[in-house]
Amino acid sequence: MLTLKLINEETERVIRGLEKKCFKGAKEAIENVQAIDRQRREAQQALDANKQEANQLAKQIGMLMKNGQKDEAEAVKAKVAGLKDAAKDLQEQQDKAEKDLMTALCQIPNIPYDEVPEGHCAEDNWVVKSNLKECVVGKDTVGNWDCNPENTEAKLPHWELAKKYNLIDFDLGVKITGAGFPVYVGQGARLQRALINFFLAEANKSGYTEIMPPTVVNAASGYGTGQLPDKEGQMYHCDLDDLYLIPTAEVPVTNIYRDVILDPQDLPIKNCAYTQCFRREAGSYGKDVRGLNRLHEFSKIEIVRIDTPEHSAESHKEMLEHVEGLLQKLELPYRILRLCGGDASFTSAVCYDFEVFSEAQQRWLEVSSVSNFDTYQANRLKCRYRNPETKKPELCHTLNGSALALPRIVASILENFQTPEGIRVPKALVPYMGCDIIK
Repeated sequence: MLTLKLINEETERVIRGLEKKCFKGAKEAIENVQAIDRQRREAQQALDANKQEANQLAKQIGMLMKNGQKDEAEAVKAKVAGLKDAAKDLQEQQDKAEKDLMTALCQIPNIPYDEVPEGHCAEDNWVVKSNLKECVVGKDTVGNWDCNPENTEAKLPHWELAKKYNLIDFDLGVKITGAGFPVYVGQGARLQRALINFFLAEANKSGYTEIMPPTVVNAASGYGTGQLPDKEGQMYHCDLDDLYLIPTAEVPVTNIYRDVILDPQDLPIKNCAYTQCFRREAGSYGKDVRGLNRLHEFSKIEIVRIDTPEHSAESHKEMLEHVEGLLQKLELPYRILRLCGGDASFTSAVCYDFEVFSEAQQRWLEVSSVSNFDTYQANRLKCRYRNPETKKPELCHTLNGSALALPRIVASILENFQTPEGIRVPKALVPYMGCDIIK
């Protein structure tokens, strides 16, 4: 959530940022927030003046009674009673303004950093790096990849390979639950576990403390990280208990620091977590969701950082290098995109997507988004640190990224490492997998 200080002191920059993010009615939304804020402050000032006058009059009552001026005292009492009635109305006005203000602020997305490119959709994102031989920056050139020379031509898609080697049973998942809930079998389950252990081990090497959080959260947690009220339709809701299945470990892990004032010496905080994730993905159909391309339930390792504003850019850079290192160790063809304003998430200030190339499908598959949220989430969470110079609490910066989401990594491994003998296991996974080929 944007701070009122930012909105009131840098109004034009905020409006330009919202327009860059393709937020319709940016100027009107900001003017509405400012108007409600004025109403709130006016109600507060009137309430403060009311209470001050009531307190002054109350002091007179005792003195008047002591001097035997009963009638005068009763008149003052009646005036105080009138002020108290007026105070109730003023309090109601202030409470309504506070509620309206929070509602209005929650409907406004974060503003993007200057480095975020202009654009409206995914086609406007910029490729900033790739391990492909031919990849023109800013263009969608696939190029050549020589990390896996034995795979010289596109072959079977992963859903056919999963059936051929009895790795994943999509039909059984439909029987048990429904579409988008696959059952991993035998070496398919082992591959999942190998990737989970590999990603957690690499996060541990990079200094991340592992967390095992709940996979259901309350509404306050969803609000804190910005999933609510923006993404209710994408989350599974347990109506009876008013709890939500998490779409990512970002939600419970970041909420550890809700309503907390941190010691700056403890920053940056670096956490990682493996969880199951749940996304309804309503309205998704067709070839783009076939197999593992898009699931309702999937495994993911998330990395989360809490940092100072001065150091958060360096934290973001380190996170990007960590995710890229994972893809390099898995020997996968990848590219890194800097998302344009119109394609960035509601809460991010800057976001980079990592995509792996599906050899059989001849398309890119997103496997990670690494974002810096600036103070947007921290303002909702009331996540602060004590400034060592001023000794006052200030908002932290929050960052998170997938490191990594498993389904599309599995799909890319199956498709890119298929050979006549079976699926070659990337060298980095062999110690965790216990074999170097899936047959």
